[in-house]
Amino acid sequence: MKHTITAALALAACGTPVAASPETPAPIAAPPSYVADAMLAKTLPEISGELASGEMTSVGLTRAYLARIEAIDRAGPRLQSILVVNPDALAQAAASDARRASGAALGPLDGVPILLKDNIESLDPMATTAGSLALKDNITGRDSPLVAGLRAQGAIILGKTNLSQWANFRSNNSISGWSSVGGQVRNPHMLDRSPCGSSSGTGAAIAASLATGGVGTETNGSIICPSNVNGLVGFKPTVGLIPQTGIVPISPSQDTAGPMTKTVTGAALLMNAMAPDEVDYTEHLSGAALKGKRIGVLRAAQGSNPDIIANFDKALREMRQLGATLVEIEENDIPGEFWPASLRVLEYEFKDSLNAYLADAAPGVETRSLSDVIAFNLLNGEEELPLFGQDLFEESDALGPLTDEAYVEALRLVQTTARENGIDRMLAEFDVDVLVSPSGPVSPRVDPVNGDVWPDWAGAGFLAAVAGYPHLTVPMGEVHGIPIGVSFMGARGADAHILAYGYAYEQATLLRPSPAYLETAEDRPEIAAAMQK
Repeated sequence: MKHTITAALALAACGTPVAASPETPAPIAAPPSYVADAMLAKTLPEISGELASGEMTSVGLTRAYLARIEAIDRAGPRLQSILVVNPDALAQAAASDARRASGAALGPLDGVPILLKDNIESLDPMATTAGSLALKDNITGRDSPLVAGLRAQGAIILGKTNLSQWANFRSNNSISGWSSVGGQVRNPHMLDRSPCGSSSGTGAAIAASLATGGVGTETNGSIICPSNVNGLVGFKPTVGLIPQTGIVPISPSQDTAGPMTKTVTGAALLMNAMAPDEVDYTEHLSGAALKGKRIGVLRAAQGSNPDIIANFDKALREMRQLGATLVEIEENDIPGEFWPASLRVLEYEFKDSLNAYLADAAPGVETRSLSDVIAFNLLNGEEELPLFGQDLFEESDALGPLTDEAYVEALRLVQTTARENGIDRMLAEFDVDVLVSPSGPVSPRVDPVNGDVWPDWAGAGFLAAVAGYPHLTVPMGEVHGIPIGVSFMGARGADAHILAYGYAYEQATLLRPSPAYLETAEDRPEIAAAMQK
């Protein structure tokens, strides 16, 4: 690219200047292009292959990502998706190149730059902040088990990504993608649209080709939603498959980390490194994986948006053409008490698990309990509380221990609803292998005044989240330039099969959109023509 730009400048210098006449207005300069070049636009499997063959080096690749971060995350459209880059990244890349040169590569991820959501600890000299200034000195010097797994395969820890502060569990009026440490993450497809959360920065960064792959975390939708609206593959594995140690927690019964990548194969490769169960998640990836399978179509979860429904119906036709049998499931029997009970479970578990995490945080951290964090936010309100409050913090802090009957009963209710009376029952009663639905609604605009204002919801990811079961989203198209995905959900432990089903659909459709970095929807020709008369 550098030589192309130099040549263009040289040719321009050799031209004869022509003064613009009053009748001929000067040409309007084309907007800058933020599209990734050929190397950085590649997927994780492609980059892994080229590192193995010697077609690229980890140092060259890492330098290119660092330059792109400066160009479009810190400048240009200012995505604000990355909080900090690892000062040791280039040294790690050089060590990887040396291993490969000596024939001692550690695995397919050796030399591959990976971004971590900034609630995941690594031993690199970077704080784990959860997006809060209260944890700005939380440099723990230890790897969470998932990072240790990535490092054992030679992955480069490129940096930490911005997120919805405290993984979006501070207020009911929060703004997805905002943190006091990093500001507001921007969606690279349409900059005024929500990147969703809480793994907002990971979603935006991987969509914008700022790293080869990324790791997010989910309690309820925090991997699936940002993957959906950023046009990525996102995988929430069975809870417990990836150890939760070394991750700033919300809910031990629902929390999990998971991969966010451009392809299902990339997600499977990251799973191989992060999950210590020695299952090869690439083994079942096949274009024929849906042949002979029975798919439960969650019609009650398709929402009301006609564009989403049209894309979903098209996705279903593709699955049928791949040899699957579709089984319509019209019901949506969720008891009314499920919703307040599900929030109460999270509040109880948040207080208990966060207090335990903060007690073991880095020595420089002064906030050692949820009560301390609440007080810190009040003392630093201009930075921490300028857009929304901390009502979820306060409600959680007022609760008792996990031995309270209110917690025990709420947990029983929500897990029974999502498991035995939910996913398990539908899989058995309708004799299906997997459940599918849209992954979420069309992303709305970022609204710093009202907080998140989402349209009528599409999807049933809450069932997989509360049950702790696997959930995969794969791109299925876009609505006026805004990506949307289709979800595959299944039984506990069916992770490898869920990835395989999504892979078959992905390979048959290849619908992952490239970011256009539009300012607003009115930059779309069809919308501009309707809006501007």
